[in-house]
Amino acid sequence: MSARLPLFPLGTVLFPGLVLPLHVFEERYRALTRDLMALPGDPPREFGVVALRQGWEVAPPGTADHGGVSLYEIGCSAELRQVTELADGGFDLVTVGRRRFRIEELLDAGTPYLTARVQWLPEGDGTDEQADRLAPRVLAVFRQYLALIRPGEAEEISEQLPDDPTVLSHLVAATAALTLPERQRLLALTGTAARLRAELRLLNRETALLRQVRAVPVPLAELGVTSSPN
Repeated sequence: MSARLPLFPLGTVLFPGLVLPLHVFEERYRALTRDLMALPGDPPREFGVVALRQGWEVAPPGTADHGGVSLYEIGCSAELRQVTELADGGFDLVTVGRRRFRIEELLDAGTPYLTARVQWLPEGDGTDEQADRLAPRVLAVFRQYLALIRPGEAEEISEQLPDDPTVLSHLVAATAALTLPERQRLLALTGTAARLRAELRLLNRETALLRQVRAVPVPLAELGVTSSPN
């Protein structure tokens, strides 16, 4: 099913169920916020978060265009949960990722912000049994990964990790130290099982690299010392 959706391009990837706080200071996104607030609360007030291939989140000074942005095709809608209006006319927003979409066409909507016709994407290309089998393996490797990057917090964080395969797949994609293109590929995958399978490969790679780095002895005298220009 197609829908019309205002867009908020960002240098990040949003996943369903993940919280995204935003500080809105640019006038076009202030206008977007005001337009969203003017809508009835039911259905949820949504806008599309889509990652930038190139361009700027903020238009260059003195320009009225969208910074020559090039967007990824797949994004995630953000539901507006909380709005705090600031004294300077800006807003602090609390949003939550809701559902994935594909951009079909950018529209000339007469607004200062981008608007697109989007196609909502279904979740699921495999059986639930596949995701159920993969989730414990991903969870185990993710715990190992956390122990390497946050040794002091790993146990506390591990206790809060979800068992639900879909929620876990989105959390891993959003929180692991991945590149933007890697996160974008995970968002674009259809189905929890496919996402968990890809994350298992990525986490195994990252965990192996972290263990190798920690295994290389570095003299303390070399830490924090810049090289001489000579």
